[in-house]
Amino acid sequence: MEQIFQDALNYLVSIDPWELTGLIFGLLAVYLLIKENILTWPAGIIYCLVSFYIFWNAKLYQDFGLTAFFLVMNIYGWYEWANPKKTKKDSSELPITSLQPKTYLILTGIAVVYISVSGFFFSNYTDASLPYADATTTGLSLIAMWMTAKKKIENWILWFIVDVLATIIYFYKGIYFYSFLYLIYIVMAVSGYMNWKRIREKQVVAE
Repeated sequence: MEQIFQDALNYLVSIDPWELTGLIFGLLAVYLLIKENILTWPAGIIYCLVSFYIFWNAKLYQDFGLTAFFLVMNIYGWYEWANPKKTKKDSSELPITSLQPKTYLILTGIAVVYISVSGFFFSNYTDASLPYADATTTGLSLIAMWMTAKKKIENWILWFIVDVLATIIYFYKGIYFYSFLYLIYIVMAVSGYMNWKRIREKQVVAE
């Protein structure tokens, strides 16, 4: 254990500027998301661009591919939040909503299929590290990102699960700053859920 902390300290002293930039913009994007601030999307775009370099070097190919999806979804989310469909109250903001049971079942099925197929492929046909663990965080993140763009409150629950897994994976891979980043994300996911829940309750009362 002492050696692990010593390695982490040495890593901190010689931190890669790319990882430091990813840490800063990753935290900023989640903080702005909790506050329902539309600037979360441009911050997320910068985070994605930095992550491309980091994940490729770490041979986390599914995370690399996931980041490409995140980049597209950040652009999509930015558009969705900036152009909400008008409600009867003519709201200028996209409201926070919950998943319908049917949608929940569909998304669960998609996650199971993706994790099974992707984990098998990367395990047998590439030199990917931790293929099934990586497939799990990737599959769940794909769904969570879509839910975030749609302002589904359950996105925070899914992000919490992803953050716990990612913290362990990145620490194991020696990407300590990203492991630290996702450790903070765990706390922020809880905070985000509580904040969105309060906002959602106010929206329901106002309807």
